[in-house]
Amino acid sequence: MSMTLTAAQWFELFTHFASLSLLAVGGAITTAPDMQRFLVVEKGWLDAEQFSNSIALAQAAPGPNILFVPLLGWTIGLNAAGGLGAGWYGLGLAMLGVFLSMLGIMLPSSILTFTASRWGHRNRELRAVRAFKQGMAPLVIALLVATGWILAANHKADTHHLALWAVTAVSTLLVWKTKIHLLWLLGAGAIAGWMGWI
Repeated sequence: MSMTLTAAQWFELFTHFASLSLLAVGGAITTAPDMQRFLVVEKGWLDAEQFSNSIALAQAAPGPNILFVPLLGWTIGLNAAGGLGAGWYGLGLAMLGVFLSMLGIMLPSSILTFTASRWGHRNRELRAVRAFKQGMAPLVIALLVATGWILAANHKADTHHLALWAVTAVSTLLVWKTKIHLLWLLGAGAIAGWMGWI
């Protein structure tokens, strides 16, 4: 994919990520559906496969969930340069994409978190503070479900594959109702996929 981004479009990338930063309750991954809408559908700076691959690669790598954001910025920069064949110019634009996307997604939420956590700690006994903390849980769960749905749709997942949906439902219930560590379930899912059962 090849395109040219103006300075105004680079700034738009930064401001969009900055606005999503304030909505990233539960982590940046919860804003992935809106990132997909903006970057793939509205702007066309990435295609659906590049978007999904960035998230899949970042989730497979060790480290924080937010690793997919610099990968999105990197890919946008490479697309703007015309690919890796652009040499140092392509590398420079890829690094610009990494810098703007990470600065956008990190700066506003970091400032808000620092300020709000200091205030919340001082006022932790207030009824409104406790109610806010309890009320955020359903919102985070809904955003994570929306992210999963977008990723499944981008990979043209077979929504009629009963075994896959059964494993998903059982895993969800086990995580919710038991103290089984998530890594055991991920390992079991990997083995089941490797064996061809799902």
